[in-house]
Amino acid sequence: MSRARDFADLAGSADAGGLTGRNLVINGAMTVDQRNSGSALTVNTASEFYVVDRFMGIGVASDGVYTLQQVTDAPDNFVNSIKATVTTADASIPTTGRYLIRHKLEGNTISQLNLGSSAAQTFTLSFYVKSSLTGTFGGSVLNGAQDRSYPFTYTISSANTWERKTVTIAGDTTGTWPTDNTKATQIGWSLGVGSDYLNTAGAWVGSQEWGATGETAVIATNGATWQLTGVQLEVGQAATPFEHENYGTTLRKCQRYFELLGHAVSSGGNGYSFMSVSLNGSSGNQWLDVEFKVEKRAAPSSIDSFNSYSIPSPTATGIGVNGFTLYKTSQMIFIKSGGSDGDAVASVSAEL
Repeated sequence: MSRARDFADLAGSADAGGLTGRNLVINGAMTVDQRNSGSALTVNTASEFYVVDRFMGIGVASDGVYTLQQVTDAPDNFVNSIKATVTTADASIPTTGRYLIRHKLEGNTISQLNLGSSAAQTFTLSFYVKSSLTGTFGGSVLNGAQDRSYPFTYTISSANTWERKTVTIAGDTTGTWPTDNTKATQIGWSLGVGSDYLNTAGAWVGSQEWGATGETAVIATNGATWQLTGVQLEVGQAATPFEHENYGTTLRKCQRYFELLGHAVSSGGNGYSFMSVSLNGSSGNQWLDVEFKVEKRAAPSSIDSFNSYSIPSPTATGIGVNGFTLYKTSQMIFIKSGGSDGDAVASVSAEL
């Protein structure tokens, strides 16, 4: 075999980061942040707070509080991570409390794992983590219905140091695991969960679990930090090098679930316009077709509010996976989002 052929084979190997399509996780390098552009979020309720695309934080109302943010502190060969910082500690987590970082996968993404059948495949989760705390930490892989769980643990040996962790899991042969466009699998990293969501690590159980018995609760220490990047889920019994992909490819994958419909452009006042339209220049019924950049997972569950400049807002109709129509009974001049002088950019969501 020639030296040129040897090099070509190596470049396409898993050891060189080749063999594209191995990673079932979207945005595992935490590069795409359509919603926040790196701004910090305060997580203080059980609502879902997307810190970067496809990764969210969940908290507990009226108890512990932490912030989440995309940062540029990352291990070698990475640019970004997400960082959780505890600002109000919760040393006595309610039995049903959950402080989590979570990633959801649709059935079309994980169908090759054959989960829920006798042909279920073994898969491996790998990620880079850094924390101000050391010890044993927990997480879990669940199905979409949250009635099958695999709690896992990992150990952080050195404080404030990036470490790569791997968890190999024999595929679940029971339970319901959709193979369509609905929520099929979830990965959770526990920052501290109540006893109702803790179980012994290393085996599938028929209940909703988000952490492992004996885990360290990050939320219990005020000022504690915890960071994550390089998340990869792949078929097989071993972790391969993280599959890096260009930003444009990751962005398009993320846009299947969430899309910004325009960019902020000065509208002459102290606000910004999402788009400027003058349909027929006269009164009467008006329509504007808006086409998505990427076909959505499903018809969007929400469309950010539209406001026209100096005139009442139009109505979104005919919402589908490829776009929608804005309708109005009088002329539209500027379409804006976030109020008459707001600077938010309109968006659509088809999240799991």
